[in-house]
Amino acid sequence: MKRASPALVVCDLAGTIIHDRGEVPAAFADALREAAVPFDPEDLHAWRGASKRDVLGRLLAPDGAPDESVRRRLDAVNDRFRLLLQTRLARADPLTIDGVGEALARLRANGMRVAITTGFDRQLVQTILAAVAWAPLVDAVVTSEDVPAGRPAPYMIFRAMEQCGIHDVRQVAVVGDTRLDLEAAWNAGATWRLGVLTGAHDRRTLEAAPATQVLPAITDVPSLWIDG
Repeated sequence: MKRASPALVVCDLAGTIIHDRGEVPAAFADALREAAVPFDPEDLHAWRGASKRDVLGRLLAPDGAPDESVRRRLDAVNDRFRLLLQTRLARADPLTIDGVGEALARLRANGMRVAITTGFDRQLVQTILAAVAWAPLVDAVVTSEDVPAGRPAPYMIFRAMEQCGIHDVRQVAVVGDTRLDLEAAWNAGATWRLGVLTGAHDRRTLEAAPATQVLPAITDVPSLWIDG
């Protein structure tokens, strides 16, 4: 080991571990247009990394908590988004960012546990994990459905810690491609808040967020702590 390393590395999914070539915002925008839900594309970009259901809730009920009819509509639009995204991801080749399996294996081999947090729902995440070879290397998977609020709230990170038996947030590293990933890490109190340039937000955006470091890709993360 090169220097003090985390006990847990919490990784975002789309744009961090799997490719996001625009499939997520395109599927989301298509679902909104089909349902005649007005939206500003700039707002969607700013909300990258958030719970997709939370974003839908804001768009469908901007003035407060949704009533029953809005909740039914929210369910329908969310289901349509999931189907559209699954179709797009099924055509993605490759789905996984190159070298992810080796990077996760290096972390695990050097005593670090690995968790995934994501704004996707669990059904979609299970579909993705069934299609990738590195899934057995992941110790915990937390979705926005599992917590009271998605990013920038820190709850998904705390749930990952709980599932992995980690008690001290100072022993946690968070890796993500969006401003909200890093804000959630800051709100959790994570020591390492690592932005990667393989997804939604550029270097300027990530450096303006509370990042401790911005790296080209998740494959560069293990070398922060591991020799060789």
